[in-house]
Amino acid sequence: MGRVTVRRRVLRVRDGASSHRPDTLAAEEPMEIRVGGRPLAVTMRTPGDDFDLAAGFLVSEGVVHGGDDVAGIRYCAGATADGGNTYNVVDVALAHGVAAPDASLERNFYTTSSCGLCGKAGLDAVRTTAAWSVADDPLRIGPEGLTALPDRLRAAQRVFDSTGGLHAAGLFTADGELLCLREDVGRHNAVDKVVGHALRSGLLPLRGTVLMVSGRASFELVQKAVMAGIPMLAAVSAPSSLAVDLAAESGLTLVGFLRGTSMNVYTGAERLHPLPVA
Repeated sequence: MGRVTVRRRVLRVRDGASSHRPDTLAAEEPMEIRVGGRPLAVTMRTPGDDFDLAAGFLVSEGVVHGGDDVAGIRYCAGATADGGNTYNVVDVALAHGVAAPDASLERNFYTTSSCGLCGKAGLDAVRTTAAWSVADDPLRIGPEGLTALPDRLRAAQRVFDSTGGLHAAGLFTADGELLCLREDVGRHNAVDKVVGHALRSGLLPLRGTVLMVSGRASFELVQKAVMAGIPMLAAVSAPSSLAVDLAAESGLTLVGFLRGTSMNVYTGAERLHPLPVA
């Protein structure tokens, strides 16, 4: 199987002096996702938790909604000359009666680690219909509880410490308990790995939880949270305008610039309770 990190020789320049030294990098390799033997997408990811990644991807696309929808996941033969297993091709077998992905979901067979939407056939395909509503989720969390999450997320990032090159997604309870953390070179991959873990553990929908991400909050991350039944998405950086629009439309609480003791609440402010008195 692929390695999470790799070593490369670099020329280091510091204060006018140079030296050669080994450097630890986050690994990035392509992973092909197949459903019933049919290629669906290729994503650039950090190897590890690949079955969670494939399962979470299918939740985000509205193909599966619970663990019973998946009959099995396996690595299969890759593209080597001898047909050997590269551990970069994952095939998902759907349970009997679960419809295969619609052809309109195909992403021209390639996405990147920075954008899980590249190659989508059209915006209508992006606005996937969710199986659960997050609008009526009773989650309540105080500002102090939210501001503690970035440090807890960072403290749990094991691979980031050695590479400095990975995004993280963490799933928390309203009490700040970390339920699951995944790292990847792609933000959307890290979230898919969290959601896939939840699917395979029988935890969907993820009511009463907070999804904390280490980067910005894009449209697709809001979509992935909604598809998994997560009522709150918090990010250390900015959201996009389309992310805010989808969050408002879906009833999701969207928090950005969550740093130190400050934050911007773009939608769903009623879930922050109690609010500080001005």
